[in-house]
Amino acid sequence: MGDVATRKAFGDALVRIGSDERVVALTGDLKNSTHVEDFAAKYPDRFFDVGIAESNMIGVAAGLALNGKIPFACSFSAFITGRQETVRLSVGYNHANVRLVGTHVGIGIGDDGASQMALEDIAAMRAFGDMAIIQPCDEMETHRAVDYLLEHPGPAFLRLMRQGTKAVHGEDYRFEFAKAEQLRDGADLALVATGGLVQEALIATDELAKEGIQARVLNVHTIAPLDVGAIARAARDCGRVISAEDHNVNGGLGSAVAEAIAESGAGARLKRIGLHTFGESGSQQELYDKYGLAGARIADTAREFVKS
Repeated sequence: MGDVATRKAFGDALVRIGSDERVVALTGDLKNSTHVEDFAAKYPDRFFDVGIAESNMIGVAAGLALNGKIPFACSFSAFITGRQETVRLSVGYNHANVRLVGTHVGIGIGDDGASQMALEDIAAMRAFGDMAIIQPCDEMETHRAVDYLLEHPGPAFLRLMRQGTKAVHGEDYRFEFAKAEQLRDGADLALVATGGLVQEALIATDELAKEGIQARVLNVHTIAPLDVGAIARAARDCGRVISAEDHNVNGGLGSAVAEAIAESGAGARLKRIGLHTFGESGSQQELYDKYGLAGARIADTAREFVKS
């Protein structure tokens, strides 16, 4: 399988579940970028392009949800979470069964530049206690997550990447909501990653293994609710934990992992890999290298962490 963007996998999955007449798709003048154009072509009566009016899109989606539909409201994640007051009142307060789909997340979008890079969206959505947050790492996990969201009760945020990612899972993959997936075992440290950083963590793990450093790798596809048990076990077993995300470390996976370790009393040391500032324009690989998110850079951080 070649590299496939999770936003493309989402579009394919949406068409597939579109046979369920409850499913409705909305977008804010971005049906091509969010890959809902195929759904729009096949189910035009259940597709709504509201134009450049994301607040209105979210409000309409909430109304549809409260009338028995399962709306997928899609836009760039930076634009959706920039309408947090509407998410709060229309979706969160009403516990509406809306699926907010944010694409083009993190510095991984590359040359589009800082204005399009959603680096605070997880933090914004974590502020809502009943908002499920799912970030799949590859094509198959996206399909399985969308299948799950067809029946999930309550609001959910699906975070999707622009860039393609290599396959981690095969056809037999089973998505388990709120359960972190262990991809590698090891006792020297634990790498806890989400989204595109899962593949980078696996690259780092293979590099570290050549030097006799054994790393446990957890794929945290569900950031909220977090699998606190898996994080606490990894912290106790390994003593050192590194979180890795294409997002600001404040409020994102790194913060969630820190809270889990502290509240569980696991007593492990933690290092957070992620953004501490805004992004910039450049290729995805250039930016991942510069900001320490590339597999080789994660290995460098892990190596120093273990030595210390």
